[in-house]
Amino acid sequence: MNETRRIVLDRIREALAAAPPEPVQVTRDYDREPAHGPGDAERFARTVAEYQARVLAVEAADIAATVVELTGAGARVAIPSGLPGEWVDGIDTVVDRPENPVTVTELDTAAAVVTGCVLGIAATGTIVLDAGPTQGRRALTLVPDHHICVIFTDQIVDTVPQAFAALDPGRPLTFISGPSATSDIELNRVEGVHGPRRLDVLLISR
Repeated sequence: MNETRRIVLDRIREALAAAPPEPVQVTRDYDREPAHGPGDAERFARTVAEYQARVLAVEAADIAATVVELTGAGARVAIPSGLPGEWVDGIDTVVDRPENPVTVTELDTAAAVVTGCVLGIAATGTIVLDAGPTQGRRALTLVPDHHICVIFTDQIVDTVPQAFAALDPGRPLTFISGPSATSDIELNRVEGVHGPRRLDVLLISR
């Protein structure tokens, strides 16, 4: 530490010692109760869209057809091994299995990755993954440039505290709020820096 910095810090410490700040009382009365029934799906759709993600309300029977519309006929998509087959019926898929994981090169060349999620948060437009059977390992949703995520309305909760009350803290949790983006350089938004450039959310009523 140089001398000038030491002098400045010593003066700050002396000032704080002479007049210590009042302790800050932080309110902790969050609504931690698990949601009783589904959260606000309309609010969830609005807040997800604010992050420049696309939300499509579709029927469960139309998931596979919607994936084809989003990726193009004949496109290959990556999926976790626990994804329901009807979600990608008739689609060229590369399946990520624990005993035979998909390579980074295969993920990078896939047109998209299709997954489910563990829940969505209406207040923040956040999708949460916990590496469950329909989601797979984190690399699946970080390497491909396009993530198509299926969420059912009864998976939506209203607030972040409700989400944490419902989540298993022992699982690897990933919180996704829109496509990967940063504004670190000159406040210009750049997408696809740390993950998918495109996020499509298929919202299914249930």
